[in-house]
Amino acid sequence: MHIERVRDAASDAVADYARLTDVSLRSAHEPAAGLYIAESAKVISRAIGAGHRPRSVLMEEKWLPGLESALAPFDIPVHLADPDQLEAITGYRVHRGALAAFERPAMPDPGELLAAARRVVVLEDIVDHTNVGAIFRSVAALGADAVFVSPRCADPLYRRSVRVSMGTVFQVPWTRLPEWPDAARMLHARGFSIAALALADGAVPLRELAADPPDRLALVFGAEGDGLSRNALEASDQVVTIPMANGVDSLNVAAAAAVVLYALAVDE
Repeated sequence: MHIERVRDAASDAVADYARLTDVSLRSAHEPAAGLYIAESAKVISRAIGAGHRPRSVLMEEKWLPGLESALAPFDIPVHLADPDQLEAITGYRVHRGALAAFERPAMPDPGELLAAARRVVVLEDIVDHTNVGAIFRSVAALGADAVFVSPRCADPLYRRSVRVSMGTVFQVPWTRLPEWPDAARMLHARGFSIAALALADGAVPLRELAADPPDRLALVFGAEGDGLSRNALEASDQVVTIPMANGVDSLNVAAAAAVVLYALAVDE
């Protein structure tokens, strides 16, 4: 690594970090440019530990000692900036003081991930990056083997998803599935039973699924508000619901995923 102090917040040298608050820009730009942004020393260290290669780093100088050994093997610029410069570059106050641009790894083939898995989580069209990151953290903590996201689902490597996941997005295998019913055919061909989490007539309570889960199980979660699509429900082998009390009809999707994964884990 080589240290470079930021002199001009508008410099092309730190262009990867500009306007990070513009979600539509970053969602479109990061995959096309083959990069993603990791925020905080802990998350940056986890990304490097998972074998991801940094392209550059932008940080306050006080965070350098904690990252120096992790960054030492890479011939990359480490841009040092004060808090005001960081805000001028990114468009927000960088409370964790360190950002890194990483080269985006190639996504695995979904068939290869399914071949090695017994329990997976499928996210259909969840557009909230915070929910996506929180679900990855639950998957890492509670034991599913992989996450599969629909073509329109939010990018798990978007900065906010990575941050909320606390870097666990780097340790959980994931990739994108095709649209239904192609996704269902892929899952069924590898012996997976598909359980959709939704409010629907005839849905079985979670405790029933947890009491006798299929050997290979795909759990499908949908977006806030609209929930799962009709195509997802039609592709599923059963619909599962979490019983609610006090007139509450459902949980936030990230909370629901955590509840379902925990129920399945403790009954094994």
